[in-house]
Amino acid sequence: MQRIPATVEEQLILKAITEECPWESLPKRLQATLSSKEEWQRRIVEHCIKKRLQWSSCFARKVCKEGEYYEDMMRYLRKNLALFPYHLADYICRVMRVSPFRYYCDMIFEVMKNEQPYDSIPNFSAADALRLTGVGRNEFIDIMNKCRSKKIMWKLNKSIAKELLPTQPVDFAIEPWWGVCLVNFTLEEFKKLSEEEMATIDKVCKEEVNSFILFDPDIIKGLYRRGLIYFDVPVFPDDRFKVSRLEGFISNREQSYEDPIEELLYAVFVVSSENATVAELAATLQADLPQLQASASFACRLGWAVKVIDPASILQDSAISASTNKINLSDEEGTSHSILTSDNIPGDCNTAQLGEFSVANSSNARVAFVVDANITSYLMMGSVSPGLKSHAVTLYEAGKLGHASIADLCKDLSTLEGTKFEGELQQFANHAFSLRCVLECLESGGLPADSTELEAVICLNDDIKSEIGFKNGEEQMESEDLNAGKGNFKKKRKYRVDILRCESLASLAPATLDRLFLRDYDIVLSMVPLPYSSVLPGPTGPIHFGPPSYSSMTPWMKLVLYSAVSSGPLSVVLMKGQCLRLLPAPLASCKKALLWSWDGSSIGGLGGKFEGNLVKGGILLHCLNSLLKYSSVLVQPLSSYDLDENGKIVTMDIPLPLKNSDGSIVNIEEELGLSTEETSKLTSLLTRLANKIQLLTVGYIRLLKLFKERESDNFAPDDDQKYDWVPLSVEFGIPLFSPKLCNNICKRVVSSQLLQTDSLTEHHDAMQGLRKRLRDICAEYQATGPAAKLLYQKEQSRGLPKQLMNYASGKWNPLLDPSSPISGALSEHQRLKLANRQRCRTEVLSFDGSILRSYALTPVYEAATRPIEESQQASTTRIETNESDNREVILPGLNLLFDGSELHPFEISACLQARQPVSLIAEASSASASASK
Repeated sequence: MQRIPATVEEQLILKAITEECPWESLPKRLQATLSSKEEWQRRIVEHCIKKRLQWSSCFARKVCKEGEYYEDMMRYLRKNLALFPYHLADYICRVMRVSPFRYYCDMIFEVMKNEQPYDSIPNFSAADALRLTGVGRNEFIDIMNKCRSKKIMWKLNKSIAKELLPTQPVDFAIEPWWGVCLVNFTLEEFKKLSEEEMATIDKVCKEEVNSFILFDPDIIKGLYRRGLIYFDVPVFPDDRFKVSRLEGFISNREQSYEDPIEELLYAVFVVSSENATVAELAATLQADLPQLQASASFACRLGWAVKVIDPASILQDSAISASTNKINLSDEEGTSHSILTSDNIPGDCNTAQLGEFSVANSSNARVAFVVDANITSYLMMGSVSPGLKSHAVTLYEAGKLGHASIADLCKDLSTLEGTKFEGELQQFANHAFSLRCVLECLESGGLPADSTELEAVICLNDDIKSEIGFKNGEEQMESEDLNAGKGNFKKKRKYRVDILRCESLASLAPATLDRLFLRDYDIVLSMVPLPYSSVLPGPTGPIHFGPPSYSSMTPWMKLVLYSAVSSGPLSVVLMKGQCLRLLPAPLASCKKALLWSWDGSSIGGLGGKFEGNLVKGGILLHCLNSLLKYSSVLVQPLSSYDLDENGKIVTMDIPLPLKNSDGSIVNIEEELGLSTEETSKLTSLLTRLANKIQLLTVGYIRLLKLFKERESDNFAPDDDQKYDWVPLSVEFGIPLFSPKLCNNICKRVVSSQLLQTDSLTEHHDAMQGLRKRLRDICAEYQATGPAAKLLYQKEQSRGLPKQLMNYASGKWNPLLDPSSPISGALSEHQRLKLANRQRCRTEVLSFDGSILRSYALTPVYEAATRPIEESQQASTTRIETNESDNREVILPGLNLLFDGSELHPFEISACLQARQPVSLIAEASSASASASK
């Protein structure tokens, strides 16, 4: 684990070591800190060892001998159970004759001798030790049980464990391109060599390229078992790699020591791509190229990364580029890529690797599906589907599941189909069903299965015919008929999907993440709910089917939704830090209420849930005071008629996008099976939503069923005509927790052709418009916004009446200003009275402890509430700020009330605890000042 220097002295020491500053040139301050030249030399060696630097190229070469340096390094590595330094094998294996097998056997013995658990071995060290020695968790426990069974002998002689460890390395996979290197033989070892082994060693000494494939594998493995050779896994800057499944990974503890190569592995797993060279990966990560090469080399040793072989480098044949030996497949962008024919591939060439390379260079669109760590636990259902375990481990540890594994993952997920589960296992199964549905939809390009097959056949036939050409008019006419029947299929895009874990993405530097998204992906799709710690692509990055900004993951998005369509549940926004002594009028008489914390914080089970907390009205005051200490809160009061017979809210989820490919609104009656009248109301609401907010994205709108209040006592609560559907929330992304909703969203993606080129451009424009709406409402109602300034009168104009400054905290004086009573605190029809009151352009709602009132502001105050629109029009040429980069949650700067159609400031000073009028505080302060004179 890399440790950041904590003090200025440590930073200066690190800088001096990097610059190879001798003792005599050190500043006096550092010399006083280090006390002696020997201490300075010790610090140099310690730093170089922790960084695993080669002696010949680091500062340690000037203060110690090469042998002493590597001896100290090996002692440090054994003490910390660290990874074997393969990149230093030229000295450690060749000169010191320390093989990786012997190193790990000694490591395991030390752990056993100290009676430490197997989990004390770091995960990468444990995985490499298992590969070479065959000793894993079960073998370790078995050996320890055998040792402990000897009782007193084990306590007196710990070497018993060493006798039970293997004496030779186990067989492991060796790639053909690995290099074979010799150690420094002793005379006795040289005399014991056979003729075949002598010939092999002579060949290794004479050949410039010592690839494993050039030698007899049996002889090489025999020499390796005797420790006479070691393998080099060369990685060059132009090499390309593909990360595969982490077979053999051991989930032990992470290392507590500093190892830059090991730490780079996690970042390499996330940002690796078969389309990017090692040098490009280093540029993406801003990492040291030799260290990145060492990390990639280790991943190849364990089989976690596969080298992508360029067929041109193997064949060395110009015929590859000849037009007679290839087929050009063109896509809608006008680009083309080559597919090798069987005539071009020699018998000794690995066709799988060639296929990987040709696919890697195709122009298919790349999709990153971002999920959280919970999905890995849902996939870890070993008792149900063991095949999913390796996928789950790879996704959790590597942070990425490449597109090459998606087909196997879908196949493993299909084994769960038709199986019934109980309890929490059903939740796991729901995520598995939804994940398969989404992956298949994305890989098909958002097209029906039959159309994708037809498109592939038509496009291939068309391209083959256009490449070969026709010799007579009849064949050309046949081609034209085929093209006419093809329709619009030719322009369909294909997609390749990677699954990324959002926690791994968040661990990358923001600049690194931006480079990763721009380099590898055209589309990013997020799951719902996405953790608040997740990193979102910026507006300049790839298309994002997910939250457009961090503000959209807060209740600000609900206020934007309600204000845009002038419809929504009665909502009260309460500022952070307030303490209520009584509930204001809209909340006082509610049966239950929905609560949302602003920043996702959770206290005592409240907040933190994206679907909100439903609490009883009797404990609402306590719940609000608990949450308001840590976050702002959105409260939505509900009457007994708004709840079903079980006391729960009634909701309906409408999948996005709302519009079909022809621009028509989705047919709710077919998808949800509602009555004609309900369908008509919903269609009208969805039409307003589609026209007011361009929600051309993936996700869903949750509608809430509310009782249509009226003051007459003659009503039937079970009559559908007495209820209305209003928007409750909008969520962006894929809800893996609900297979039915996820399937409906995938159907909407297909019917709207959202994944096609034209729609993607419209999506970008729609999300830009939504970001602007969010910026506007945040700017207006934050603490420094115009609404807060008007309410608190922080910037008093000369022409404003002085009596407006005579009330609590500098607010206007509701006792003097004209007002209109709306309802009492315990009114049963507050929602109706708020909706039917006489409105004006600018007003403030206030509750004085007994009566909810509406205050109409005169035009002199209206100007203070409209600076946003005017300032934005004046600065249309100015580049908009990237709100997506600002992860800080913007909290409301005043209390707000949404009355069902409009959003207004809400004055509740009378409900707050321990609030004193500003005039009294000013008088007390003045009296105290005069008394002290």
